[in-house]
Amino acid sequence: MLLEALYHVPRDKWAYAYDLETIHLRVRTQKDDVDCVVALTGDKYDWEHTYFEVMMEKAATDDCFDYWECAVRPKYKRLCYTFRLSTGPEDIYLLDNGTRHECPLPPTHYFEFPYIHEIDLLRVPEWAKEAVFYQIMPDRFAKGNPAIDPDGTEPWGGTPKLDNFFGGDLQGVLDHLDDLLELGINAIYFTPVFVSPSNHKYDIVDYKRVDPHFGDNELLKQLVEECHSKGIRVMLDAVFNHCSDKFPPFEDVLKKGTNSIYKDWFHINSFPAEVVDGIPTYDTFGFFGNMPKFNTANPEVKAYLLEVAEYWIREIQVDGWRLDVANEVDHHFWRDFRKVVKSANPEAYIVGEVWSDSLTWLLGDQFDSVMNYPFSGTVLEFFNGGISSRTFGNRIGALLMRYPQQTNEVVFNLLSSHDTPRLLTCLGEDKRRLKLAVVFLFTFMGTPCIYYGDEIGLTGYEDPDCRKCMEWEDAKQDRELYDFYKTMISLRTTNKALRVGRFRILQAYDDDSCIVYERADEVIHFTIWMNNTPEPRTLSHPMETDDWQDSLTGEPVVPQDGIMNIPLDPYGYRILCRQLGG
Repeated sequence: MLLEALYHVPRDKWAYAYDLETIHLRVRTQKDDVDCVVALTGDKYDWEHTYFEVMMEKAATDDCFDYWECAVRPKYKRLCYTFRLSTGPEDIYLLDNGTRHECPLPPTHYFEFPYIHEIDLLRVPEWAKEAVFYQIMPDRFAKGNPAIDPDGTEPWGGTPKLDNFFGGDLQGVLDHLDDLLELGINAIYFTPVFVSPSNHKYDIVDYKRVDPHFGDNELLKQLVEECHSKGIRVMLDAVFNHCSDKFPPFEDVLKKGTNSIYKDWFHINSFPAEVVDGIPTYDTFGFFGNMPKFNTANPEVKAYLLEVAEYWIREIQVDGWRLDVANEVDHHFWRDFRKVVKSANPEAYIVGEVWSDSLTWLLGDQFDSVMNYPFSGTVLEFFNGGISSRTFGNRIGALLMRYPQQTNEVVFNLLSSHDTPRLLTCLGEDKRRLKLAVVFLFTFMGTPCIYYGDEIGLTGYEDPDCRKCMEWEDAKQDRELYDFYKTMISLRTTNKALRVGRFRILQAYDDDSCIVYERADEVIHFTIWMNNTPEPRTLSHPMETDDWQDSLTGEPVVPQDGIMNIPLDPYGYRILCRQLGG
């Protein structure tokens, strides 16, 4: 047994309270090095009467390690524990101060989870587990009121550019809510809707007003109310890292320099505030001089932005915030942000834009979720044929082990967005590959999000090409693709196991691109079979029972001599299920 590979710490994603009665424990071991792991648990004040052994399950694997996991329900909300790791006849005990071949008497040198404090629990909105999000860029989704179009608005469906407008607005969204319901959508994520000179609105001039080219505050409130009446949640985009150079306090800095009362609202490195040889003398988003960065540690800035965050939650009744460039804003600000937002609505959903490992924001004091770009990158690479199924499974396992289960259940999973090429374009305009990726999205753990138009076959490369106008003429939509999306959404929303059930890879190989995995809870067991190759394949895997059926057709599917054999077309898939009870 490779002792150097063993790892556990009594905090963060390794030991955490899942709810008021349950503690989750995880241990890392070298890959294929350990036969079994047992958690030895009890109460340090009464070990004799509370001692209990819990067999741990190998929950995930990556390129180098296995990850073992178990749930423990301590009698008195506190836990003292160690781990016994076994390989053949060898037993090793993993303790707080290292490893031993003999287990010491408890609680000396044992790990501790001192107490499950309700206030410290990582609580995520329950509704987010049920949500299927639809991302809308208002200028490009639907035109409802031509009278408020910006000057120079171009005809709908034209070529998107960095600086042109097509006149989409909130009324257009209102007019098409029933279309979203028909698809199965129950949550909308809007890119920014506030006053801004651009079409994308990530350079905000007034955080307290809806852009007049979209409507006004009352219309947004009406839209939110109508959404709620139809069972649709609404999440807005908060751009608190930076603002527009037309934002009045920054204009004051440009005009008055060191005499401006707002000079400490921003990170001014030298006066005057200007752009010299393409580099601003003040901190910005990237190097864009028109997007000066807020000093969110400044009490006045913090108070202003927190007031904004609270207003749209409390007064307009929106259900959450997506946080733009969230990793470039200080943690103190986000902790206060969470307190304000959750005070206004305890069930508000807070999603940070962070493109890498985000655990530091997901420990219960800042975000509920993040945009899971590592997920989308991994999925797209696999279904484009760039990695084997074994590598894919390892990377997916590693992603699941990044965060506590509560986060995994609501992490914001997407395959394309306004910041990336369109899904169909990413997959070489091969609908078969797209369908495999979407099947995985809707049968994986987390909260899925569809970028507007992906469901009807919109294409597009990087910004601005990925921001084309929505196509509303049936004849110009891919209705077969639409029906596929509708089917997958329905399958997910009607089966809890596909939302919060356990996920396991059943079959994945180094030299192959086919994969079999499962989702299951106490009611239903799914197996998903994918042929991610250009040739017909028959996938085989042991199955002990003969009560399987095709989850989309209801057709019985019976193994032969304990082996399930599933023939699949090139880039084909099949989703099987069997009832367990409940």
